[in-house]
Amino acid sequence: MKLPIAAILLSTQVILSGCAGVIGGPPPMPGDPVDTVIGKFGRPTAVYPLPDGQEFEYARGPYGQFTYMARFGPDNRLRSFEQVLTGEKFATLKLNSATKDDVLRTIGRPAETSRVHLNNYEVWSYRYKEAGVWNSMMHVHFDQAGIVRMMQNGPDPMYDERRFNR
Repeated sequence: MKLPIAAILLSTQVILSGCAGVIGGPPPMPGDPVDTVIGKFGRPTAVYPLPDGQEFEYARGPYGQFTYMARFGPDNRLRSFEQVLTGEKFATLKLNSATKDDVLRTIGRPAETSRVHLNNYEVWSYRYKEAGVWNSMMHVHFDQAGIVRMMQNGPDPMYDERRFNR
């Protein structure tokens, strides 16, 4: 069965519009120069130097559940572009060794910050979709030296229906 060209074009447009709702258009392609990425997505929310290039953060917060990292090589060409607020990416942060800089370069800026006075920890909280489904928050706890000592996740209270039914 052959699909008419109009049906194929409409399907492609629907798929791409789904991408546009999250990042503002289709993702950039590996090899794209810095100027192309900035032209598509605007100025990054942060720029982090890397040993062999730089990384652009595109945070969709503070209420958003998506942060995209664009990594560029020394030639200023895109190496990778990924959504980093995922359980898999949080799992790459090593307890008792990751620093605040490591966290920023891995998952970007937090949606919220707070303190836990009992341990004198600074807490960075990130909204995300756990397993791509559940509205969740990951809380990254830093000691006074800026080392990750604990990570806890749970439901995002912003989406807790019980909160509104009191």
